[in-house]
Amino acid sequence: MQQRLPSLYRQPILFAHRGASAHAKENTLDAFRLALKLGATGLETDCWVTKDLQVVLDHDGLVKSSNPLRFRKTKIVDLQIGELDGAIPMFAELLELSSPITPLSIDICDSSAMALIDKLVADTNSKQAIYICHPDIELLTSWKRDFPLFKYVNSIRLAKIYEGPERRCANLAKNGIDVLNMHHTDWNGGLVALAHRFNVAAFSWDLQHTEQLCSALLMGVDAVYSDWPDRMCDAHRKVFDES
Repeated sequence: MQQRLPSLYRQPILFAHRGASAHAKENTLDAFRLALKLGATGLETDCWVTKDLQVVLDHDGLVKSSNPLRFRKTKIVDLQIGELDGAIPMFAELLELSSPITPLSIDICDSSAMALIDKLVADTNSKQAIYICHPDIELLTSWKRDFPLFKYVNSIRLAKIYEGPERRCANLAKNGIDVLNMHHTDWNGGLVALAHRFNVAAFSWDLQHTEQLCSALLMGVDAVYSDWPDRMCDAHRKVFDES
């Protein structure tokens, strides 16, 4: 096996994408519990805000309502918490389920969620690392200023980095953004080393096969995202036991 390139983190984070979504219904408490049981060291999800200002976890923000008068899928923002399917968890439940040492990666789908999440985390006195993900650097920078408890992640495709990866990493470092998160096909060892040169962590998503996961870990990425927590753990053992 090729030599593993250095990472910024002592151990890469193994984020279960929407929980163990290859084995259970995504973004449910059952999926998150199973992910931890299978060995994931981090949990990933997407958050939205209901009409009565509750932060809930769902992918696209369109759900079936428990209200029999609503026949089509409805935007979460237009529903009260009591109108949601009981399988849709609240962010507070994820905080309670995950251990204090389990990092969370949160895609912010409704910017009004930030102040609510900040309050929930402060109220629970949680010390776990929470990574806030968004493609917009200006928005991330404003959140960094207003909500300094969290780590911030620029999630984007390489083709959409109009200024080029070196300038992007410099801009992230200048604005205190902690992570560049790109699709696994966008990364190579040189780009990982480039991000690390600016003290910006490299996260890689959509890694669904063991060989993809091994390749990413060998190039020194600091976190991987997969629907398959068991495959992530297998790849981690293979790379770290043999390197």
